[in-house]
Amino acid sequence: MNRKKNKSKDLTITEISKLPSLTKQYQGMLKNINSSLPAIKKTSSNFYKSHSQFMGVMLDVTAITPVRSLKHTLAEIERTRLALEEAHLRMAENDIMIRKREKQLENPDLDSLEREHIEHKLLKLKVNGANAMNGVQGAIRKMSFFTTQYKSILKKLGKEDITEEEYEKEEIKYHIMTCMKQALNSARARGGQIDEGNLIYLFDMGINSAVAQKEVYEYLKKENDMIVNGENPTHEMTMQWLEHCVEIFKNDSKKFADRRGFQLMDQKSLATVNKDKKKQD
Repeated sequence: MNRKKNKSKDLTITEISKLPSLTKQYQGMLKNINSSLPAIKKTSSNFYKSHSQFMGVMLDVTAITPVRSLKHTLAEIERTRLALEEAHLRMAENDIMIRKREKQLENPDLDSLEREHIEHKLLKLKVNGANAMNGVQGAIRKMSFFTTQYKSILKKLGKEDITEEEYEKEEIKYHIMTCMKQALNSARARGGQIDEGNLIYLFDMGINSAVAQKEVYEYLKKENDMIVNGENPTHEMTMQWLEHCVEIFKNDSKKFADRRGFQLMDQKSLATVNKDKKKQD
């Protein structure tokens, strides 16, 4: 094994090419790989993250209301932050071990086999460090992206932050819109009938499922009439219908909670309240 410090980032490929058992055919393949690796690694760096930005916004954070979207965005930031912290600790330990192995190699009394063994461990540490850095860089870009989304949602809401009270208040809207969205999508594949799972969801929120079924029928008929007349229903139209459903059902959950002796919101148990109200001790 070459004792000189290998400056190549593709440490394992460099070492594999030195194996005496490789035939000329495979040596030629490795040469082709080595000549293209710098460009490949540069392009690959664009993809060292779990999902694209499009998937992050449209398919990972699927909450239908702004505050719930903010909550999910913060959850993505927190998960990525924790992963970055763990990766930083692993990389710091890896760096310590690299310096430790390099110091061991300074010992002139090492026999050739022991020296080779230490060099092998050093190579493994360097490869692990390079691979870990790829993941760290991808995680940093992901965290930066969701931080931008966090600021964007707050700007959309015209707020600097969101209180727990605001979050609790929007939960009614979020669950009605989510349930009716799922009910509508299930009904499209079931001849207009809401599926059992969403009927249970509606009941648990105190919403009469027959009324919800009527709203779904009427909306699907409206869409069908538009198509017959040569018009195309839009996604925005569906969002407006979901907001219309919120207005119809927004008081039903409180009535059902009251019937069972529950309070939908306990102001004394909130961590924060709106800025225009003073929190009672």
